[in-house]
Amino acid sequence: MTITFQYVKIQESDTLSAATIEHLNKLNKKYPELIRAQVFFKMENTPAPEQQTCEIELSAPGPRLFATTTAVHFEKAMKETISDLDKQLEKRKEILKSH
Repeated sequence: MTITFQYVKIQESDTLSAATIEHLNKLNKKYPELIRAQVFFKMENTPAPEQQTCEIELSAPGPRLFATTTAVHFEKAMKETISDLDKQLEKRKEILKSH
């Protein structure tokens, strides 16, 4: 799986990238049909304390999967986003099994 990162309004972080790659590789082991992941880390300009957003778009056979989470920390947002994608992939897997 190819993973690309884009950092919007923040400085690039090797630590955050490494943690994201580690979690996405675990997801790829569980779902080997994944082709590509595009990861966006954004700093939102809102008065709320949850200003850090992680968006991930996965390419796999069929429609693309997308999830986004806004949290206080990028790490938490990233983990929640990957968890949401895992749920979407599990649903897709069940649908494909029934056909």
